[in-house]
Amino acid sequence: MWKKVKELFSSLGVECNILELDQVDNGASVQEVLSEITHQNTVPNIFVNKVHVGGCDRTFQAHQSGLLQKLLQEDPAYDYDLIVIGGGSGGLACAQEAAVLGRKVMVLDFVAPSPQGTSWGLGGTCVNVGCVPKKLMHQAALLGQALTDSRRFGWEFSQQVKHNWGTLTEAVQTHVGSLNWGCRLSLREKAVAYVNAHGEFVEHHKVKATNGKGQKTCYTAAKFVIATGERPRYLGIQGDKEYCITSDDLFSLPYCPGATLVVGASYVALECAGFLAGLGLEVTVMVRSVLLRGFDQEMAERLGSSLERLGVRFLRKFVPVAVLQLEKGSPGRLKVVARSTEGPETVEGVYNTVLLAIGRDSCTKGIGLEKIGVKINEKNGRIPVNDMEQTTVPYVYAVGDVLEGKPQLTPVAMQAGKLLARRLFGGRLEKCDYVNVPTVVFTPLEYGCCGLSEERAAQEYQRENLEVYHTVFWPLEWTVACRDNNACYAKIICNKLDNERVIGFHILGPNAGEITQGFAAAMKCGLTKRLLDDTVGIHPTCAEVFTTLEITKSSGLDIMQKGC
Repeated sequence: MWKKVKELFSSLGVECNILELDQVDNGASVQEVLSEITHQNTVPNIFVNKVHVGGCDRTFQAHQSGLLQKLLQEDPAYDYDLIVIGGGSGGLACAQEAAVLGRKVMVLDFVAPSPQGTSWGLGGTCVNVGCVPKKLMHQAALLGQALTDSRRFGWEFSQQVKHNWGTLTEAVQTHVGSLNWGCRLSLREKAVAYVNAHGEFVEHHKVKATNGKGQKTCYTAAKFVIATGERPRYLGIQGDKEYCITSDDLFSLPYCPGATLVVGASYVALECAGFLAGLGLEVTVMVRSVLLRGFDQEMAERLGSSLERLGVRFLRKFVPVAVLQLEKGSPGRLKVVARSTEGPETVEGVYNTVLLAIGRDSCTKGIGLEKIGVKINEKNGRIPVNDMEQTTVPYVYAVGDVLEGKPQLTPVAMQAGKLLARRLFGGRLEKCDYVNVPTVVFTPLEYGCCGLSEERAAQEYQRENLEVYHTVFWPLEWTVACRDNNACYAKIICNKLDNERVIGFHILGPNAGEITQGFAAAMKCGLTKRLLDDTVGIHPTCAEVFTTLEITKSSGLDIMQKGC
């Protein structure tokens, strides 16, 4: 095969150096290092001007696409060592780390306004319309519950307590604005060029940046990172973009949303439904199929029940088919027509606000990936990469929510971006570990998990090889407040064939995020049921329940607490 490649280079008038590994003493060691660096175990393994192209087939594909000719240019004079397209958490982490390592870096970031006209600054979804404002509004709802509980702890107040939506959104947006400024300042301190413009590939190694005024400038770079993230999906029905909002709009909404219909059963849908209900609003959630698809379904149903106890109404097995405006206003009144997924039945409801949370679409269309040969999944727009975050074009990489089959979480994107920069420019080899990534659904009763759901564990290990330990628990803080003594739930899923190693960790309870973070580190270290049993719990806490788990699902014993 290498002879064909040599003939190709000869036809292009290019001299190539060939290292035949079976002809040198340390050939095996060289092959081992090459495999680690390139994730390619076959030969020939071809590099052009320090860029790994691949094997014979990839080299000929690069020749046909024009990429090989670009790589063969002697000492190409690029404007930048790295251009990152997308100014979210992953892209910024990668850009700043590359700059710290002495490289010339540019970030292109542009936020197209939502159909309702909402846009925001640098920092991506997490900072502006995701994790940060969501957690602050979650906290606002928890404070409302704390006010209710406080009377039973002796607090007396006669004045009527009410919530002011405007005060909340103003405070949230003030904090978000400070983070936007912090992101820009951090780039400036590290000498990263930031351009508020939409990036689009026009040819190999070259992008066109179009700013908000339509002005266009082209830039070139040796390497690129795609970190464009995702945006909320719309239904494609009458009235959705005209009258509905999404999480892009909710956190800066200039008026209280009032009676709200949340369409969807994703974690975004349930989190928003939870804090809106916690603020005292009337909330209905319309669910097409199951809650929290991809999560442990027992936990998802228990979470749903906790929302129902909070007053959230679930309308299951229905999908909207039209949204009609009955009355303008802030908020106005909207009529939603929905159809059953199981038959011809239709229902109608009137709401002040309709919030769509049915999923997100990757922002990979319209950035010219097809012009340079970067392959994407045509169904969802996500980008397949190897375990080095490398796309089908050797000098183009991707991190964050645009990746196919990877956890869509801010800390994951940041870790992947930082490690990618270190591999590209720092001589490091560490890859991002996408296994046992912890996450939390910030509903009023939080759900934290790490590892496998019961469904996934049964698929991978077979049900008979699993032992599931579980229990309900009653936080001490809830006793005096007389809150439900069977709402909180904990379970671990253990592999009986591997010393009862914990392969799934799940908790529904207060501060589940803080609890899950610590146990995630333990799972990275090979946590087993025996290690949990040998751990002395901190009393009285919710987390200590994992040190005293005794009842297994296979035993059939009742875990519900009797009485109050």
